[in-house]
Amino acid sequence: MNAQVPEASLPTVAELEEQERRLVFRRFTHEDAWALGSLLVELARERQAPVAIDIHRGGQQLFHAALPGSTPDNDAWIARKRRVVERYGSASYLVGSRFRAKGTTFEDSSRLDPDRYAAHGGSFPVTVAGAGVIGSVTVSGLPQVDDHRMVVEALERFLGE
Repeated sequence: MNAQVPEASLPTVAELEEQERRLVFRRFTHEDAWALGSLLVELARERQAPVAIDIHRGGQQLFHAALPGSTPDNDAWIARKRRVVERYGSASYLVGSRFRAKGTTFEDSSRLDPDRYAAHGGSFPVTVAGAGVIGSVTVSGLPQVDDHRMVVEALERFLGE
């Protein structure tokens, strides 16, 4: 999960916040969850990415897939990253980046159990205009910035950006 990516290529807090402002749904149905999850599976298969994919809405799992090479650990990471989105209403990568921008880490400063919460990239809020954050879409299995980027790419395609 912590493979080193050159610092210059990492998104800034401002860039991550802009992604959240842009990537908003008008509505989010069971069918939307299936279509978005299927798009993520397609992207992962094209790249032979050993990931697990999860979409939750209002406490209900609407989509889950585990591709070849993924492990039960990926499901544990999904749960931990999803809890960060649920608690903070922001992408798990953005939450971790905000702590790093303050010169600390989520693990050192959040006071939350690291066995239950992980502010690592890969979980993004499902935000509906007029309703706010109603769920999350999560990928686990790649370095954290790549998990995050895969979700953002799928959301951009799905939302027609």
